[in-house]
Amino acid sequence: MRRLVVGVAASVAAFGSLAAVPPAAYAQAGPSPAGLDGRQGTDRDHLTVTVRNAGGEADGTYELHCGPDGGSHPDPRGACAALKRDTRWGKDVFAPVPEGGFCTMQYGGPATAHVTGTWAGRPVDATYDRRDGCGIARWDRLVPLLPDMRAQQRS
Repeated sequence: MRRLVVGVAASVAAFGSLAAVPPAAYAQAGPSPAGLDGRQGTDRDHLTVTVRNAGGEADGTYELHCGPDGGSHPDPRGACAALKRDTRWGKDVFAPVPEGGFCTMQYGGPATAHVTGTWAGRPVDATYDRRDGCGIARWDRLVPLLPDMRAQQRS
């Protein structure tokens, strides 16, 4: 019982010391997430998306700028919106499929994509494919940054 009381007292003391720090001390010293604050110039979000084997006009290399949205991407507004929708503190929107996960044994086609550049102030170098259910889900989460392959599969 004494150990529990001492542990609780230490936790309360630690919390009290954190509460005494002014909120400005928690502000990030670096730049705010790029593209989410409307900045323009060389430090805004910029991605290069290269798509292969998707078929038709979907194949190619596209430039995407967010904040303000633009570039040679076929749908810059939709692509930036998809990225912003999935951007969360502590989560990497471009993270690969976790190792050791279980993925359905389905094939979504030969399409591949490579995304490089800067998003939310961080470098991006991510590859995508549709060789199993996890890859398909990861790809589909970023439509329209990546082409919508679901429509082609239904035809």
